Amino acid sequence: MKTRTTLATLICSFALISAGAAQTSPAPQQPGPREAMQHSHEQASQQNHGMGQPGDAVDLLREAQSRPPLPLSRIQQLALANNPSLKQASQIVARSAGQARQAGLFPNPSIGYEGGEIRGGSFGGGEQGAFVQQTFPLGGKLGLRRRVFEERRKEDEIGVSEQQYRVLSDAGQHFYSALASQELVRVRRDLLNIALDAVQTANQLANVGQADAPDVLQSEVEAEQAKVDYNTAQLAFLQEFRSLAALVGQPDLPLSFLEGDLEEPPAIDQSQILQTVLRESPAVKRAQQGVVRAEAAVRSARREPAPDLQIRAGLQQNLEQLNDIGRKPVGVQGFATAGITLPIFNRNQGNIRAAEADLDLAREEVTRVQLSLRWAIQPLLQRYLSEGVQAARYRTEMIPRATRAYQLYLTKYRQMASAYPQVIVSQRTLFQLRVAYVQSLERLWMSAIRLQNYTLTGGLDAPAGSGPAAATLHLPNAAGGAQE
Repeated sequence: MKTRTTLATLICSFALISAGAAQTSPAPQQPGPREAMQHSHEQASQQNHGMGQPGDAVDLLREAQSRPPLPLSRIQQLALANNPSLKQASQIVARSAGQARQAGLFPNPSIGYEGGEIRGGSFGGGEQGAFVQQTFPLGGKLGLRRRVFEERRKEDEIGVSEQQYRVLSDAGQHFYSALASQELVRVRRDLLNIALDAVQTANQLANVGQADAPDVLQSEVEAEQAKVDYNTAQLAFLQEFRSLAALVGQPDLPLSFLEGDLEEPPAIDQSQILQTVLRESPAVKRAQQGVVRAEAAVRSARREPAPDLQIRAGLQQNLEQLNDIGRKPVGVQGFATAGITLPIFNRNQGNIRAAEADLDLAREEVTRVQLSLRWAIQPLLQRYLSEGVQAARYRTEMIPRATRAYQLYLTKYRQMASAYPQVIVSQRTLFQLRVAYVQSLERLWMSAIRLQNYTLTGGLDAPAGSGPAAATLHLPNAAGGAQE
């Protein structure tokens, strides 16, 4: 890739223009890579202490000048620590883990009183006592029920990773959108400095009879318009910063400038990006885990008709008298019963069919997610490639030529060899190109960040739990452990 002239280098050349350094026709020599890097560090140091305030323009970002700039890494840390959707996703995992534990619990026993043939009078008699009853689930149903929720927990854990990528994607996009707005503030500030310098130059030329009143008026109009554009750019940055603060869960985050390099977007391997996303995307992994969970639900539903063993036993006091001599009662006696439920009418047919339908849905969900990713990647990749080419053309071809044209028109105007409207047109063209260049870099970053984060967005969307919406109903056995 060709060596690129940084934004700091362009800003430096414009500062020279506004100071009146371009008095001769030869183009100024561009600094070498070492000098450009050194100037970039000096420029960044100055920006950290304040962006400067030209003329009588309103400074809306004054409070940010006393604070250190925020890098992307700090924004990401705040987002991961404070975004409420991540905390919700973690609680969804905890819910599935609790359900898995509950589904495998053994049924509680029953105890009670039992009496029979109770009668009064002189004869007396009757049987009274206590019993205990326990249901023993057979066929491994408890383990299968627990397995369904364990697989759901794994699915929800992947959902946490998916939500993290959503948050990081939105944080990165909003960060570079705000950084682009911050850069446009600098561009508009440079334009205002030049416009104010043009007013001063026009008045000086008018004082010596070398400029007309329309030139002075036109320069003043351009300066006022530059003030409006500068104010609008500041408001746009404020809005972007507040949106970024809300996304990271810190709506009261103090206003600060951002630290980053718009001209160094991440490299995307266009030949591998599709396969990488389809293989590693948490959305695909979650859909695949959904198939595993649905298969476990089918196995559990098919095992539910297995009968449960019900045991009931107890002791009772039989007060019936053995004979009339001595009036002695029969005494303590025991009893026991055992039984199973016959799966004749309810063999869990409906729940089995519902579980099989959920399995089909889960398999189709994998295909749907993969196709959706393919559909989303192509325009993002094309935009990334086209914006990269466009930004390179702005940087290496159009902006340097527009800068040179403006320098020549300005020099000729000062030498009374060119009309002021030509200076205005070249100035507008130059700064329109600078604005377009920053906007192109912003779009380039937006596409790159989405591709890096598997096209995921929605950092403030509520995460959804996994599994089918409907619950398993009316199991064939009346007793048993916790049921889905």
